Amino acid sequence: MAQKLKTGILGATGAVGQKLLQLLLDHPLFEVTALFASERSAGKTYREAVTWRAPGPFPEPFGHITVTDCEPKGKLDLVFSALPNDQALEAEPKFATAGIPVVSNASAFRMAPDVPLVIPEINPEHTALIHHQRAQRGWTGFIVTNPNCATIGLALPLAALDQAFGVDKVQVTTMQARSGAGYPGPSEDEIDDNVLPFIGGEEDKLETEPQKILGTFSDNAIQHAEMTLSAACHRVNLSDGHFEAISISFHRKPASVEEVRATLADYQGKISDLQLHSSPDPLIRVHDESSRPQPKLDRMDGGGMTTQVGRIRPCAVLDYKMVVLSHNTIRGAAGAALLNGELLAAQKLI
Repeated sequence: MAQKLKTGILGATGAVGQKLLQLLLDHPLFEVTALFASERSAGKTYREAVTWRAPGPFPEPFGHITVTDCEPKGKLDLVFSALPNDQALEAEPKFATAGIPVVSNASAFRMAPDVPLVIPEINPEHTALIHHQRAQRGWTGFIVTNPNCATIGLALPLAALDQAFGVDKVQVTTMQARSGAGYPGPSEDEIDDNVLPFIGGEEDKLETEPQKILGTFSDNAIQHAEMTLSAACHRVNLSDGHFEAISISFHRKPASVEEVRATLADYQGKISDLQLHSSPDPLIRVHDESSRPQPKLDRMDGGGMTTQVGRIRPCAVLDYKMVVLSHNTIRGAAGAALLNGELLAAQKLI
């Protein structure tokens, strides 16, 4: 068996860091050897430093690791970053400068022109931007990012449909789970019997990130896809799972409901031949029942990595409308970063 890659977690005590550690337990490729968090946690064992809130048992094999502050230390093959954006902006370049690749869940560098924003099934070729990034910034490491938790659920069906029919306009209305706000999130008084109609920065991300992801790599740059998106984002009283109602118009060729359904159900993306550990099968599950998908029933399909689509039907304003569900802390965060790490290893970039 090949030696595992020595792996660190930035922001290990937070919600995404906790989920990453759950997913990394007994991972065939990555061995967690370093945990980084705030100065308040530094010097403590992980068991002492963390307030464990993730569903499921505490990952005991990591409990004895001593947490350090977010400065590069020791020999690491890569780090997964689960830092808040302001901390990521400062810490992640330090690791990249020190020669340590960073796979980031933060939004701090997502839209930087020289930073790949990657969903492996859609745009694995965008990692070629790493060579330009290193040359531009003088880094021996690099930063690769995964998208916003709601963007991922939207981008996967968009990629399938854009490839087949050409997407030019998208309207998306989201109903996003409490866990997407991190801890402590909205209070019980706020969210109970209520819908919060604003999530700071979320609509901007949904209206800009898909074009970069669906763009083409050429001349050391990403040429963004030419499509227009309009987003309205809402926080709802749901533990996990981001639910989205989307309407789409096509510009290249018309399609029947049956063709739209088959295109989504058959979509395998660009990495099916790599057989990455975290890749779900199917990538997109299409439901025929009018009552599905539902977060409670469907969010853990494919270990939380399969995207759910249902209620595909004609739209009186655009061409088609449908609903999409994805698990926001797995497919939309920790699992997305982990899959990016697996892709980079398969591409021999780490």
